[in-house]
Amino acid sequence: MAGGAGRAGEPVGSARLELVSGVALLREEDAVLEAMLAGWARQQLGGRGLSARTVSQRQAVVRQFFQHAGEYPWNWTAAHLDDWSADLVSVAGKAKSTIRSYHDAVRSFESYLIAPQYRWAEECQARFGTHPMRICFESNTTAHLVDYEGGPDRRPMTREELQRFFDYADGQVDAAVRAGRKGALAAYRDATVFKVMYAWRLFSGVRLLREGLASRVSAAQRLLTDKLSAAAVVVQGPAPRVIGAGSCG
Repeated sequence: MAGGAGRAGEPVGSARLELVSGVALLREEDAVLEAMLAGWARQQLGGRGLSARTVSQRQAVVRQFFQHAGEYPWNWTAAHLDDWSADLVSVAGKAKSTIRSYHDAVRSFESYLIAPQYRWAEECQARFGTHPMRICFESNTTAHLVDYEGGPDRRPMTREELQRFFDYADGQVDAAVRAGRKGALAAYRDATVFKVMYAWRLFSGVRLLREGLASRVSAAQRLLTDKLSAAAVVVQGPAPRVIGAGSCG
């Protein structure tokens, strides 16, 4: 197999750069498979600018599919992908987002192999009498249809849900004040802290703690305590005066 530099006019990852023409290969099928994977890696790293980690992860997925199918890429069919997908769900219990990423990796490898500029189809036809074909279709792959594919209990709240949450927190303050019971101050504090945390999270992300959120919240609490105490005086009137024993009037 050839290294990186190749013939003029050949794109990175071309079969003519990965295989030396006219040279018999030991364990030809395995050698061609490894050349395909190496060429695909170079095509992703150089032509598409993907990270080495992403490329390595994608190669691992393709190797997993190869082991499951028991066939080389030039013999793959849609039925192989269907069987593998079924096992990912029923046996391995993979999440939908994971299966989608696996399908994306196989689809990318497939697209690379059947693209005429990389010459793998003609190389396989000359060596094995067949060539890679398309096996990934809309009907047998998982599409990215929703914004969040993780567990429902870990899904971020939508804008509408956040608004309802803040409205509920404010409602607890009003309910406590109307009922004339304790807890109005704590409810007012909680409602404000929730909003402060959300607003600062949007603004500065993880810098919240570094920039002293605790001190800001503490100051806000003191201010809110003063305001709520003043409001209570207005609503309930001043506290009755207690005259101590021995006072003369």
